[in-house]
Amino acid sequence: MNITVIIPMLFFLVLFFLIGIWANKYVKSSNSFLQEYFLGGRELGGFVLAMTMIATYGSASSFIGGPGVAYTTGLGWVLLSMAQLPTGYFVLMVLGKKFAILAKRNNYITVIDFLKDRYQSNTIVFISAISIIIFLFSSMTAQWVGGGRLIESLTGLSYQTSLLIFVIAVSVYVVIGGFRAVVLTDTVQGIIMLLGTIILLVATIAAGGGIETIMQGLVSENPNLVSPYGAERELTPLYVSTFWILVGVGVIGLPQIAVRAMSYKNSKSMHRAIIIGTFVTGAIMLGMHLIGVLARGVLPGIEIGDKVMPTLTLEILPPILAGLVLSAPMAAIMSTVSSLLILVSSSVVKDIYLNFIKPNAQEGQIKKMSFLVTIIIGVAVFIFALSPPDLLVWLNLFSFGGLESVFIWPIVLGLYWKKGNKYGAISSMVMGMTSYIVFDRFFPNPLGMHTVVLPVFISLITFIVISLITSLKEKNVIQQS
Repeated sequence: MNITVIIPMLFFLVLFFLIGIWANKYVKSSNSFLQEYFLGGRELGGFVLAMTMIATYGSASSFIGGPGVAYTTGLGWVLLSMAQLPTGYFVLMVLGKKFAILAKRNNYITVIDFLKDRYQSNTIVFISAISIIIFLFSSMTAQWVGGGRLIESLTGLSYQTSLLIFVIAVSVYVVIGGFRAVVLTDTVQGIIMLLGTIILLVATIAAGGGIETIMQGLVSENPNLVSPYGAERELTPLYVSTFWILVGVGVIGLPQIAVRAMSYKNSKSMHRAIIIGTFVTGAIMLGMHLIGVLARGVLPGIEIGDKVMPTLTLEILPPILAGLVLSAPMAAIMSTVSSLLILVSSSVVKDIYLNFIKPNAQEGQIKKMSFLVTIIIGVAVFIFALSPPDLLVWLNLFSFGGLESVFIWPIVLGLYWKKGNKYGAISSMVMGMTSYIVFDRFFPNPLGMHTVVLPVFISLITFIVISLITSLKEKNVIQQS
C-alpha cells in the first residue's frame, strides 16, 4: 500500500462528507422535505447543472470499463465513444424549458410525477418505478464494483473490504445530504474527472515516446487496432451508427439524466450548461478512451480490461499525481452511484410508498422512510456486487438500453404530442422493456445493429398506433352516447 497515492483520495472523501453535512442543513430547514431531498430546491446554476450531468453520466464504464474495451478493441472504440459528445445538448434542448416549466408549475419531483400527471394513470407509475428499480439496480451494481476494484488496486485490501469502504463512503453523504449534496459533490467530481483525464493522457503519450511511436507499435501488432473497425473487425458501420442511439439521442430517456432538466434555476443556466457540458463531455470521453488504446502500446499484456486504467496510472505517474488521477474514476463512480441511489430512493418513497402504500404520510414519516430506503438499497446493491462481472461496461450499457426502451417515448411524446394517451404509453413501456430483455438475452445485436435499436423502434410504433386506435375508439363512444 502506497500511502502517498491514497492521500488525495482521502482528502476528497473527507470533502464529500463535509459537503453532505453542509447540505443536511438545507434538508433540515426546508419547508418541503421532498423538494429539497430529492431535487435540491430547483436551484442549479449553469456550471453546476453541466457538471452534475457530466458526473452522473460519466461513470465506472467511462473511466474503467470504457478504456478497458478500447485497450482490446483499438481506435474504433474511441470513435464509437464520441457518440456521447452531444448527450447534454440533446437532453437540455429536447426536454429543456418545457420540462422545467411544467415541473415547477406542477411541483414535479421525479420524472414519474410528470408521467403520472400527463397520462393520469397509476399503472404507469407502477411500471415506471419497477423499471427504474430493476435497470438502475444493475447500473448501481456496476458502480459499486468499479469503486471496490479501484480501492482494491490502490490499497491491496481484499475486494470485499474495499467494496464495503466504498459503499459506506457514498451512502453517508447521500443519506444525510440528499440531492443537494449529490449535485455539489458532482461539481467537484466533474472538475477532478477533467483534470485527471488531461494529466493521464499527457503522461501516457510521454511514457510511450510520443503518439507516432505508440501508433507504430500498435500497427506492427495488429493494423486493425488503428482502424475504425476494431481489432477483430467487430465494429461495423451499422453497429457504430446505431450505438449512437444508445449513448447519444437515447439518453433523453434516462430518468437519472432527465431529472436534471427539471432542477435548474433559469433558462440562462440551461444555455450555459449546454456549452460547458458539451465541451467537458467531449474532452473526458475522447481523453479516457484514447488513453485505453495508447496504454496497449505502453503496457502490453494486461489481461483484465477493468484493470488497464488503474495499472497504467500507478505505473507511469509519481504517487501523488497517481492519487489525483485515480480520484477521477473514483469521483465518476461516486457521483453516478449517488445520483442513482437518490433516484431509486425517490422512486420507492415518492412513487410507490406515497402513491400506493401511505398517501397521507406525515413529513416525519417521509423523512424516516427516505433515509431507511436509501440505506436498504445501498446494502442490497452491495450484496449483488460481491460477485462482480468481468467487464463493467456491459452491465452499465444493459441498464442504459433498458431504461431508454421504457422511458424515451412516454417522456418525449408526452411533452410534444397531444394525441399520446395512457394506453399508448403503457403499451410502449411494456413492449419496450419486454422486447429489450428478449433481444438482449436471446438475439443480441440483431441485423448487426446495437440491441437497443429495435426495442426503441418497437416502443415508438406501439405508442403511436395504440394511442391513435384508442383515441378513435373514445371519440366513437362519445359520439354514440
